[in-house]
Amino acid sequence: MLPIAIRRRRGWPEPFGPMAPLFDRLVRDFEPAPPIAEGDFTGAYPVDIREDDGRLIVDAEMPGFKRDEVDVSIDNGVLTITAERTPHETKGTKHLTERRYTRVERSFTLPATVDESEVRAKLDDGVLHLELPQTEDNKPKRIEIK
Repeated sequence: MLPIAIRRRRGWPEPFGPMAPLFDRLVRDFEPAPPIAEGDFTGAYPVDIREDDGRLIVDAEMPGFKRDEVDVSIDNGVLTITAERTPHETKGTKHLTERRYTRVERSFTLPATVDESEVRAKLDDGVLHLELPQTEDNKPKRIEIK
């Protein structure tokens, strides 16, 4: 059997052209997720950052983490929140194990210089609450127009 060459006429659109992006997206949705090492879960929890009365207020969800499992640091204007939990060993026959090693890390560039000696942190009901006072140098100043 001889192959048949099909010639398109110039100026005619590709008949399935408009559907190509839809098909590509459909195929992409069915691609397998990248593998995660057994027992590992890394992710991020929601964070709110706002400015109020010369302070930056950060509220970060940390469900199930204890105080000693959460670390907060500021380095060169970058706030980093890290939480890490390892599973505890239990006795008996395991029927289902979904609670495994968990590590969460978020970093944020702070919009203002913070007085690091006055930062207050509290973990209450699974929410990490940080109050970061701004230095006097970074507070808005009114400029008089002459």
